[in-house]
Amino acid sequence: MAGWAWILLSACLLAVFPLSAQVLPPPQLPAPAAPPPAPPAAPNAANPDQRLGYLRPGAPNPLDYDIGSDTQEVDGDLRHLRGHVHMESIDKRFDADLVDYNDDTGDVEAWGNIRYENFLDGTKLFCDHLTYNVNTESGIFYNVKGTSEPTIIARPGLLTTNNPFYFEGTWGERRDGKYIIHDGFVTDCKVPKPWWRLTSTKFDIDPNNRAITHRAVFHVKRVPIFYFPLYYKSLKKLPRQSGFLTPNVGHSSTFGEMFGLAYYWAISRSYDALARIQYFTSRGPVENIEFRGKVRPGTDFSLNLFAVQDRGILVNGVIQKQGGEEFAFDGHSDLGDGWLARVHLDELSSFLFREAFSQSFHETIFSETHSVGYVMKHWSSFTFDVAATRDEEFENAFSPENRIIIKKLPVAEFLSRDRQILDGPVPVWFSFNSSAGFLDRTQPEFITPRFVDRLDVNPELTTAFHFGDFSLSASFGVRETEYGSSFLNGVITDQSLLRSDREVRVDLIPPSFEKIYESPKWLGGVKVKHVIEPRVEYHFVDGIDDFSRIVRFDENDLMSDSDTVTLSLANRFFVKDKDGNVSEVFSVEVAQSRYFNPSFGGAVIPGQYNVVQDSEELDGYTFLNGPRRYSPIVSALRFQHIVGFEWRVDYDPLLGRVSNTTFNGNVRLANKYFFGIGHSEINNFPDVVPPSNQINVIFAVGNRTRKGWNAAVNAFYDVHYHVLEFGTTEISYNTDCCGISAEYRRYNFGIRDDTQYRLSFTIANIGSFGNMRKQENIY
Repeated sequence: MAGWAWILLSACLLAVFPLSAQVLPPPQLPAPAAPPPAPPAAPNAANPDQRLGYLRPGAPNPLDYDIGSDTQEVDGDLRHLRGHVHMESIDKRFDADLVDYNDDTGDVEAWGNIRYENFLDGTKLFCDHLTYNVNTESGIFYNVKGTSEPTIIARPGLLTTNNPFYFEGTWGERRDGKYIIHDGFVTDCKVPKPWWRLTSTKFDIDPNNRAITHRAVFHVKRVPIFYFPLYYKSLKKLPRQSGFLTPNVGHSSTFGEMFGLAYYWAISRSYDALARIQYFTSRGPVENIEFRGKVRPGTDFSLNLFAVQDRGILVNGVIQKQGGEEFAFDGHSDLGDGWLARVHLDELSSFLFREAFSQSFHETIFSETHSVGYVMKHWSSFTFDVAATRDEEFENAFSPENRIIIKKLPVAEFLSRDRQILDGPVPVWFSFNSSAGFLDRTQPEFITPRFVDRLDVNPELTTAFHFGDFSLSASFGVRETEYGSSFLNGVITDQSLLRSDREVRVDLIPPSFEKIYESPKWLGGVKVKHVIEPRVEYHFVDGIDDFSRIVRFDENDLMSDSDTVTLSLANRFFVKDKDGNVSEVFSVEVAQSRYFNPSFGGAVIPGQYNVVQDSEELDGYTFLNGPRRYSPIVSALRFQHIVGFEWRVDYDPLLGRVSNTTFNGNVRLANKYFFGIGHSEINNFPDVVPPSNQINVIFAVGNRTRKGWNAAVNAFYDVHYHVLEFGTTEISYNTDCCGISAEYRRYNFGIRDDTQYRLSFTIANIGSFGNMRKQENIY
């Protein structure tokens, strides 16, 4: 709440400048030039709170004061200015009815219609009477009120207003460079009937540093909402001050009542920490610790620890404890000379813990963790890196031991992007990939030895040329991969394996067909161009006749023998507007692969899921449950003009049905209404895995920062099981200075069966109080 503190700060500055100017001669005589001000210091990047001056159009000369009054009398050391006293400098203005000034003691007293304005920060102050001493720069002013322009930091989801901060106080004083206002309040709403007020018997302000108030009460309308025994607010442009944050409360059908308190510790300019303690009456305490630091320019880090000491919940007549911990660490450093280091760690005690206690829907359903650390350098066309990774996939929350862990400890890679080695009518480029490292994989079915060495070398030659309207690119590569362990009759052994393959890729792009039409009015363009783009891709791999012996660690191990032709056809529609801008508004793409090696060299085993490189490149859904000569027909339809949608459909001629379909569409009208719908249905192998059929709907009116009523609904519904897996409804009302939001949230999947109620009160230009998290907002 820096704005109200700036008001009080500027309020007392009125006494410093205009009253000290009373030593000047009467206005009818030429006024001597004021001493020249010190030149402004250059901006200092290390001091973001430094204040800089500016030249106001029509203001007096920077070296002068404009002073005027109806009459002025001198009585010894005492000067009397009477009637329309006016004083103005380049950045301040002061008006009053009566002013008395003592040359000897420096005492000043002013009465009647006292008005002060600071042109630097827009502060305006009014009071009835003040006494001040220009030598000690201390004094008292009575019945004070004023406004100060806010500092608006526009960020997504932050409610803002142009209203100035308004304050009132019975009396105020300045002493020791601080300002104290008694029996007053502050608000940024329109007066005299503000929506909110912060009242206190005492506001203690240290300009450009901090503001403190004791025994303050936060009111909405005339209703007291919250009591602050002590409230601290930094007045710095980049505030970093230790202190307690606003408590939060809430209710959950699973966790019970929720109470939380957090403490922020500004350790230094380069380090800070946040400790948050929350208590769930039905489950137990929750701890959350965040620590950030910037060690030096180009090197920083952050860590987060989230833990729950769960008392347990009754599941099938047995108390089940679902607590645990999750630790995350991120760091990066520019090591110099082109070297870069990065670290990301994500350690989760169990998926049961995440599913039970994560407060975000997307976090709750995410069943993986990924950790990686590497050092890397790029130069010319080359890259060298050394990396260590750990990937963990949880199969379900009910069986913690049912998980897959893949580690690379470490792996070194040396790569080169395409470098032209031959010019002429048939140019040739050379590239290569190579890696060497130690890996291991753990899952319920098997465990590899602790360190399985893998060495991979893959040089490749590429050419591209045109003949007529045809374009052709071709590449030939050789890949040699040595594995320190392999499968033998379905069992992991220490027997090494050498995979040798030759790979050929050919892409043929025939000429496109196009035609231009007059644009229909509803598209809002001048011309429409229809373009038909055919494409033929051929992929051949030979030499991998032992695919079943390869341990799969990553995508490099999915390569199998292949003899595949993929045909694709794209229809695109482009619209050109009257300004000459061209955009694609509609497209239809269709592709299908023909397999001349139906079993992919024995890699495809009947009766189970099979993933090989060719199927993964064509479609995101597994469709190989045995040898086959053709893939499903993969299609994608997109449209973007007022209404936007994408519809992907895979039709499998072998099964005689649509194997999977996904649809996502949305429309926004008058920048006020938003509607979106998504549908996903998977029906590849219903005899192996139950079909999946889910719908996601979102509808919103307005947004979180629009004045008036706003509302949004978001729901995920499982059509197959007839269950609302997740649903949330949010309603908010915003005034010119504040807003209130309420949310209903429902979880119902896996082990999670929870209903939550959340509430948040937002003050414009300041922030929110409550337990609604910005990153979880629907809109």
